[in-house]
Amino acid sequence: MAPITLLEPFRALFYAPFYLAEARGLFAAEGVELTMVTAGSTDLACQKLLAGEADLAWSGPMRPMLLRSQDPACTLRSFCAVVMKDPFLLVGRAPRPGFALTDLPGLKLGQVSEVPTPVWCLHDDLRRLGLDPTSLPGRRGPGMGENAAAVLAGELDVVQCFEPFAAELEEQGGSVWHAQASRGPTAYTAFYSTTAQIAAKRPQLLGMVRAMAASLALMHSLPAAEIAEAIAPRFPDVPLARRIRGISRYQGLGLWPATPHFPRAAQQRLGEAMVSSGAMTHIPAYEACVDDSLVDDALA
Repeated sequence: MAPITLLEPFRALFYAPFYLAEARGLFAAEGVELTMVTAGSTDLACQKLLAGEADLAWSGPMRPMLLRSQDPACTLRSFCAVVMKDPFLLVGRAPRPGFALTDLPGLKLGQVSEVPTPVWCLHDDLRRLGLDPTSLPGRRGPGMGENAAAVLAGELDVVQCFEPFAAELEEQGGSVWHAQASRGPTAYTAFYSTTAQIAAKRPQLLGMVRAMAASLALMHSLPAAEIAEAIAPRFPDVPLARRIRGISRYQGLGLWPATPHFPRAAQQRLGEAMVSSGAMTHIPAYEACVDDSLVDDALA
């Protein structure tokens, strides 16, 4: 067995393909002895990876893009697409048929503070509609859990969150108004590592890609209940019914691609949102940020 240390930024249901691969022994089947370490945040995952504390991490493809835009010598590369649509949802206190993003200026919105990508993407969606996202009423932070409670208490009208927060709100009478996945392909989660580590660990990483290809196929073929049962050890505090609801919703939204090939369109859409929000001044070239040859070689 070849040892590999993988950094998980934080726990979330939209990362289900990684946990399913672990639960089904797909990494071990490829000869990889995997150690999965929770970094605590996307920033910490990147810091630990660059410090040599792990072989690779999974996180937003925004990271190699952002650092490459700041420093052309950046050696981080994304590979193996796993989440290629936006997993964030807008959830209100009660059903609101006919809701549109153009309604947001009249509503108090609790925006995500834990990670920047969903805010960049939502703000870009609003700018494309001719709206100024910086003038939205509401707040950014303190956190998804606190904002969800504020929605139920009537202090906010709608919260931006991912699963299982949305499913938990629904159990208490809340309603999903909008899925950010509806904008279409947007690069959200992939493996990434340095070019040096990719070269040094290429045989093991090819095995990781094959394991994830098998896991993505299962995400498309298995019922949500079976996936929810398989990943239960990673979500001991989330009730089964809530896991099933969240996974089923994400399956319906097409959150997970059929293969781990990295779509250019998804990378471009994310880059446009980052430039629109001022995170970058330009979009680095796809080839400078993504190494899809790993998938080509793994699945050949």
